[in-house]
Amino acid sequence: SITSTTFACQYDPRSSRTWTRTVSPDRVDSLCSIAGADGAGCCDLAFAEPGAARRLKGSVVANQLARLGGYTWGDEQTAVAEPVGAGEVRGWRTRVRLDTARDGRAGFHRYHSAELVTDLNCAQLPVELVDGLSEMRWTPGAHVHAVLDSDGRRHVVQSGPKPVRTGNRAGGPKNPTRVVEGEYEAAQRVGGREWMLPVTAFWQAHRGAAALYSELVADRSGLQPGMTAWDLYGGAGVFAAALAQQVGPDGQVLTVDTSRGASRAARNALADLPWVSVVTDSVRRALSAQSVRPDVVVLDPPRTGAGREVIDALAATEAPRVIHIGCEAASFARDVGLYLGHGYSVEELRVFDSFPLTHHVECVAVLTR
Repeated sequence: SITSTTFACQYDPRSSRTWTRTVSPDRVDSLCSIAGADGAGCCDLAFAEPGAARRLKGSVVANQLARLGGYTWGDEQTAVAEPVGAGEVRGWRTRVRLDTARDGRAGFHRYHSAELVTDLNCAQLPVELVDGLSEMRWTPGAHVHAVLDSDGRRHVVQSGPKPVRTGNRAGGPKNPTRVVEGEYEAAQRVGGREWMLPVTAFWQAHRGAAALYSELVADRSGLQPGMTAWDLYGGAGVFAAALAQQVGPDGQVLTVDTSRGASRAARNALADLPWVSVVTDSVRRALSAQSVRPDVVVLDPPRTGAGREVIDALAATEAPRVIHIGCEAASFARDVGLYLGHGYSVEELRVFDSFPLTHHVECVAVLTR
């Protein structure tokens, strides 16, 4: 617990008792200068010693797995979130989206508030990612996207604001986008392959996360040449690239995502791998159109998880091996429970501290049947 040793004592005359207020030895001065109850909501665990924060995150995931998934994961010593890369808690983020206030200044939302904090010195961000952005003025209501590509070059794009609707018609240009610095697309590289992605598109925020997950998926896939793999919620196809190398030209890889931009990036980046099929559609519809049983399925759904309908459909394919990735503890735990209900067992489960100084985690379950 982060509330454990004596801090101060006070006397309560109503009960004639002395109560003790305690604070944990794991509590530290905030590691983020702008975070806190009266500051920004960017780093909600900045008050915890990093090792203690990883133990706390592991404990939360274990609790959710037991309560929502009916699965027991580890103990107090082993149920711990693993650091990513060298485990730095500051300066790990390579992309950020800022909102803008009425006066045109960019900022983070105040803790549990719609108000903005326009001091951009968040501990997650390297200085070069936001340098000078606080002095600039933006279109009120717009989003400011800043990205450091794989070469360390910065790209800044303003998107929005959304058109104001008047009656049944929206006035002004539709979702205007303006490149302020660099290019609209930024180069990201994993495993020797390059992706060109819009600055506004999804990519793993932690500089070491994409490579870590890709290597983990490849290592745990169990694929051999000629096999079939599915990459669901596949985004730009980072996992599809790793899976395609394993199954080779005699195999098949299907990657599915609803984002046209992500699918376009996948087609461009994987153009030299004709045995990879890129489908722009919902995972549910894509599953209903498949007739071949996959040898392994990789899923990386959004925070809401895959859910019952998708997991029921996946189980019906009799896929013998599933690698499920989740970035929200409760929905991940629920999904693990759904797999268990279909006769899958957990071969391996790992939790990563991919978002240091925050309560967020990334979870990976390898399931077999």
